[in-house]
Amino acid sequence: MPDQPDLNQLTADIKRWGRELGFQQVGITDIDLSVQEQKLQAWLEKGYHGSMEWLAAHDNKRSRPADLLPGTLRVISVRLDYLPADTEQIRILKDSNKAYISRYTLGRDYHKLIRKRLAQLAKNIDDALPDGYPGKGILQNRAFVDSAPVMERPLAEKAGLGWAGKHTLIINSKAGSWFFLGEIFTFLPLPVDVSEEVNRCGDCTACLKVCPTDAFPEPYQLDARRCISYLTIENKDAIPLEFREPIGNRIFGCDDCQAICPWNKYAQFTGEGAFQPRHGLANSDLLTLFQWTEAEFLAHTEGSAIRRIGYQQWLRNLAVGLGNAPSSDDIIAALHKKRPDCLPMVQEHIDWALAQQANPQHRRKRKIRREV
Repeated sequence: MPDQPDLNQLTADIKRWGRELGFQQVGITDIDLSVQEQKLQAWLEKGYHGSMEWLAAHDNKRSRPADLLPGTLRVISVRLDYLPADTEQIRILKDSNKAYISRYTLGRDYHKLIRKRLAQLAKNIDDALPDGYPGKGILQNRAFVDSAPVMERPLAEKAGLGWAGKHTLIINSKAGSWFFLGEIFTFLPLPVDVSEEVNRCGDCTACLKVCPTDAFPEPYQLDARRCISYLTIENKDAIPLEFREPIGNRIFGCDDCQAICPWNKYAQFTGEGAFQPRHGLANSDLLTLFQWTEAEFLAHTEGSAIRRIGYQQWLRNLAVGLGNAPSSDDIIAALHKKRPDCLPMVQEHIDWALAQQANPQHRRKRKIRREV
């Protein structure tokens, strides 16, 4: 019989290794997501996932970790801060000529960075197991980073990393919500963390009220079809007319519900060099970005999550931003110049922007709903 590992000591080691790898917190939970499975099904039945059909795929693997990776008994959940310092969010949002890009994507794509570190953590766990221990060396500790049917936020909440706020994101009382999540599915019966953070949103509804497109039909419910992050990233088709003005100058994602959250006064700026803004994307003019060629777009978004939307969708989003910008001969000229080389769907957005530019008096004045 092989030696049995000291699971309490291994758990302490896992959390220490996680901190050494740069994660701000490591928690461990069981795999019972039965309550969350019912909530997910109800959310899908309302159609709130929009065109993200992958959220309804894979049967119940998303809510049953052992169906996704047979033998899974526990999930190790980690968080990693990503907010860069001094990105002047409010100033950029208030300047209608600037392009606002969600702060999680100003630097390099987080998927590879976190996956590599989780893979190292999984290797550390495997190396710590006694020789001959069942499962050692056969990849039964597997890392995930937003790349498989995994209910990341419910698992993080169960593991004690925070609570699900009214905007549906995980909030930590000591760190706010500006962090990425990742997981390791393991076959080891590790002790679970029972110190789940109690929901402390209270009567606050700031995140619900600040949403430019009213994407929250009720607290703790997001209608992705109305969310700017969905509309500018996941949505591959035309942006509905009703959302174009409210989008303002947000051309890739939206952070309003996080930026206004009182708990983010405790958020820590990231020390990760990979997450620092590149190519001036934290403070670029809409017109400058719209005038990029496809080659420039590919060069400036290399290694970035922005590249996944493609050049044409990038232009679509920027056209909406330019339509909401102050009337300008330079903008009108740039829209006309770019139009012939665009797909019909993008041309329709350019036409909308040109109409907005030609009749600025008919455009609703864009505003930030509240100071954050």
